[in-house]
Amino acid sequence: MVVDAHVMIGASRDASLAVDDLLLTMETLGIDITLISPPEGTLPVRNREGNELVARVAAASGGRLLAYAVATPWLGMDAVEELERAREAGARALKLDPALQGFDILDGSVDPLVGFAVDSGWPIYVRTGTPPHSLPLQVAWLASHFPGGRFVLGKSGATDFSHDGPAALAAAANVYADSSHVEWPTALAAGDPGGAGGRVVFTTDAPFADADVELARVTEAPLTETVRAAILGQTMSRLLGL
Repeated sequence: MVVDAHVMIGASRDASLAVDDLLLTMETLGIDITLISPPEGTLPVRNREGNELVARVAAASGGRLLAYAVATPWLGMDAVEELERAREAGARALKLDPALQGFDILDGSVDPLVGFAVDSGWPIYVRTGTPPHSLPLQVAWLASHFPGGRFVLGKSGATDFSHDGPAALAAAANVYADSSHVEWPTALAAGDPGGAGGRVVFTTDAPFADADVELARVTEAPLTETVRAAILGQTMSRLLGL
């Protein structure tokens, strides 16, 4: 099974992705399941609009698409209530974007949302790479305070902070790398097939990256077939409880 752990549907500032185009790409590349994020503009505001959109799309996909839920920590407990509504509508994971949503991972404001995700058994995707509040080592710090959570380093710190990615994985055993945009996740898995291979998940990060290129980053890397299968789908399937 091939699982794409992150794409963003709809129109964003610099790119857009139509659902029909996503499904065609999945069929062409042999991707079985994709986790879909609400559009960029609904992450800091209009959370319910974004959550309702991905819920409708996922429900109509026959199980091929699974929804991320989003909520801004600035809404306090109202954000948790929004996540509850999203969970009832079928959401399977939490997406956080500290830079876009304007919060500090380290100040405790996001803790209620993370706690909800942990209690729900949801993996938590955190987009990283934008200073000062979206950095891999900050996610590792958060993960160390929620040992029951499973945290994915969205974009693996790309681009200026990708060098911090391996240290983040070393600092917290419940942090996972995203294969897109940078080479270090697959290189780490190739060098440590017994451990790092189970700490990397495949994403195309469409429409911000080329799906063909991101798939080739894993399929053409010097990996054992066991490690390749873990990256392409087994690890994320486990995190999702599939």
